[in-house]
Parts: sequence; C-alpha cells; structure tokens
Amino acid sequence: MSILSSIGRIATEYSAARTRARTERVLRSLPIELRRDIGWPETSDGWENRPFGLIARANSLNP
Repeated sequence: MSILSSIGRIATEYSAARTRARTERVLRSLPIELRRDIGWPETSDGWENRPFGLIARANSLNP
C-alpha cells in the first residue's frame, strides 16, 4: 500500500466521521418527540459517552 493511498483512505475516513458527527448534532438538536418518531436513541443510551474520531476507532481495532 502506497503512502498516497493511505493518506486518501485516512482522508475519506475523516470526512465520513465529520459528516456522521454533524448529522448526530443536527438530530440531537431536534425536539425529543421528533427523535422518538424517527427512532433516534435516547440520550440515556450512552451515546453521549461513545468515543469519536479515527484515533478512538484505530485503538478499538488494535487489541
């Protein structure tokens, strides 16, 4: 695997993580009734404590 393909893969994962975080922020800003209607998890599910980012993901993949 070349350096450029590694950088491209990392950039793609970073972009996807940013999009996912932005989507979560928008959904969390909705009223609770709307979140229930669309099936978004409750805030007491531990979602707020979930690790975020490529470093956390990379660390979870390597035991």
